[in-house]
Amino acid sequence: MSWERYGGLRAAIAQLAAQIMYGEGVKQYFTAKRIAAKRLLGQTGARGLRYRPRDLPSNGEIKEALLTLAEEIEGEARTRKLFAMRIEALEAMQELEPFFPRLIGSVATGHVRSGSDIDLHVFAHDEEDVVTHVRTLGWTHDVQRVSIMKHGRAMDFTHILVPDVFPIELTVYAPRELGIRPRSSTDGKPITRLKSSVLRTLIAREHPDEWTRYLADGEVPGLEEYLDLEDEES
Repeated sequence: MSWERYGGLRAAIAQLAAQIMYGEGVKQYFTAKRIAAKRLLGQTGARGLRYRPRDLPSNGEIKEALLTLAEEIEGEARTRKLFAMRIEALEAMQELEPFFPRLIGSVATGHVRSGSDIDLHVFAHDEEDVVTHVRTLGWTHDVQRVSIMKHGRAMDFTHILVPDVFPIELTVYAPRELGIRPRSSTDGKPITRLKSSVLRTLIAREHPDEWTRYLADGEVPGLEEYLDLEDEES
């Protein structure tokens, strides 16, 4: 089978992996690229072929394909959604100031897509202090504790999941981690991690009109459509 029309096998896998992540809820690049490769090479005429490691796209290539797909499907609605998510993140961070919240992920970088949530790092000597604070705020939440292998050793993490129009996920770190930026699984570079003052400046720069309206009357353009959608689905 010829893949030239798709830019080669590598590009074809990247495009299908992006579609799988966008439409099927697969969150890991590692998983999406392998599902895509198996599907493509399982098509008629390609059953005898096998992919080699160099045929697999990088996480960065899939990310670019994913962003292009999201922009094509969502258009201007994506910009409105990004603003609404950043405002929700900012308001949540203001409530979490005792724990030095930092915004990471797609809402920080602007690369939101269908299924994106708000990811916040918070810092405390005792995770129960964060849980108690969230409970005091009256936020509905669920606490999950997970263990993952990182740098060759098992590491435990506490996640606090807060359902909302845009779900919020808090990950609790020790205060000593505040000055250490984890590296991205996409490109290996330090992740984007914003404190509330930097997020406020970012919103004012990238969403000037919407920010002005928000400051004037608390209106969040784009939020109502998601509230309406939530009502229809409930």
